[in-house]
Amino acid sequence: MKQRVLKVHPADNVIVALQNLRKGETIHCRGKDHVLAADISAKHKFFERNMQPGEKVIMYGVLVGMVQQFIPAGGLMTIDNVKHAADPFGYRPGRYRWIPPDVSKFAGRTFSGYHRSDGRVGTANYWLFIPTVFCENRNLDVIREALHSELGYAVTGRYRQKVKRLVELYARGVEIGRADLSVKRAMGQKDRLFHNVDGIKFLNHPGGCGGTRQDAALLGKLLAAYADHPNVGGVTVLSLGCENLQVPDFLNALKTRNPHFDKPLHIFEHQKSQSEDQLITEAIQQTFAGLIELNKMKRRPAPLSQLCLGVKCGGSDGFSGISANPAVGYCSDLLVSLKGKVLLAEFPELCGAEQDLIDRTREEAAAKKFIRLMTAYNEAAHQVGSGFHMNPSPGNIKDGLITDAIKSTGAARKGGTSPVEDVLDYTEPAIKPGLNLVCTPGNDVEATTGQAASGATLILFTTGLGTPTGNPVCPVIKVATNSSLAGRMTDIIDIDTGPIIEGDKTIEEMGEQILEYCIQAAGGEVTPKAVLLNQDDFIPWKQGVSL
Repeated sequence: MKQRVLKVHPADNVIVALQNLRKGETIHCRGKDHVLAADISAKHKFFERNMQPGEKVIMYGVLVGMVQQFIPAGGLMTIDNVKHAADPFGYRPGRYRWIPPDVSKFAGRTFSGYHRSDGRVGTANYWLFIPTVFCENRNLDVIREALHSELGYAVTGRYRQKVKRLVELYARGVEIGRADLSVKRAMGQKDRLFHNVDGIKFLNHPGGCGGTRQDAALLGKLLAAYADHPNVGGVTVLSLGCENLQVPDFLNALKTRNPHFDKPLHIFEHQKSQSEDQLITEAIQQTFAGLIELNKMKRRPAPLSQLCLGVKCGGSDGFSGISANPAVGYCSDLLVSLKGKVLLAEFPELCGAEQDLIDRTREEAAAKKFIRLMTAYNEAAHQVGSGFHMNPSPGNIKDGLITDAIKSTGAARKGGTSPVEDVLDYTEPAIKPGLNLVCTPGNDVEATTGQAASGATLILFTTGLGTPTGNPVCPVIKVATNSSLAGRMTDIIDIDTGPIIEGDKTIEEMGEQILEYCIQAAGGEVTPKAVLLNQDDFIPWKQGVSL
């Protein structure tokens, strides 16, 4: 019989239901019998003993909540009887001992990537369009439609055919609600003119003017980080001319980040052009010439140490912390052992896991930087009437993530168990091999946007509920926490870790499978669903007010 419940850590006083359980059932777990005092839905938790008001709730071996009212043994954890709580944290000198996993299966392995002049290796080869201000977004939309449609990068062809079919049926008086909208194959990757250019990407955004000068400066750093990204081979910039984020400011940010930047860079200022038609025509013409040259670049073998892996979760459920996240964490440990980089971000979702991460940080300065960033971020949230404790979404709560500490401690498992080598503020590049902590919001797109800015060349994105999140320059790989989701949303899910819940695979086996997929995706052997669907989400972190 397959396992029906799970006690994650020996010190826990809650047990996770892996299947729907009925009130009155006797459940056996770790040598003890538990009679359920309520129906327990899969992904939710029940208490192994009577709990009194003020008692600590322990999960993953740490404090994750405080009991608000009497809860009988076998009782369901809810948002009414448990509230968020987490232990205080601080720097304490110590020596963290880590035993790296066995990586003999991956010794000497390579992926086929794009080698840049500065020694970095990209997992993709993109041409990037950047607007310095939101005023140029519409022009980017016009250029995108023209280039994507004619060069084979569009994913809307089949939908256009469906609309055309609807128009034809309507003209014939056919009942639309029952119409067959099946269409022939739309233009795809095989139809592309430039086979060595993986995409033409566009960073539409709402910033660049109207906010604080600090936000404009931060946006400049973000856009410079994307221009400098190893997955980007050429850049076209559209500026209005009068915005806060001036072109010289962007160029200074780019030079500061990489003094040796040498990629093709075309800049067009709208207010210096004779007309919008001239602006768009010249931008398309010069970009097309750049694409011809970029297409001459081919993939070549590179060691796995050149991979920079972002790890993220979104649309999380009660299985995230026990299937997908620890499996991704084991994959992270494997890559760290192979001298690659791993980026663990979304600071609001590290609440409750701070002390473990601090204790794992090699350098005191980095540990204290993490404490400073976490504390300042939480204080800023409290100043506007919120806080990290309000992080779980209605969907998270419905699927068993009752407190932020439960969600966050499970989320932190994506970072594995390796030592923390560095702590990065937003847009700071990852330089050191190993596990890096990157300060970003928990918001799915803001977090992936920040991870790519710090240099992630692949992102592993775990989800229990499903999400269409992607990134313009960094391929995003979706990892499902459960097989039900993986079977239902086959168009967006790449990897299913449900076999861990079913007891058919171990975390270590799934972690190795995930790394194997990453190697194939990095070398262009497989294409993640988010890339196939052009899920190019990009949201800068706006920290100031609008003026």
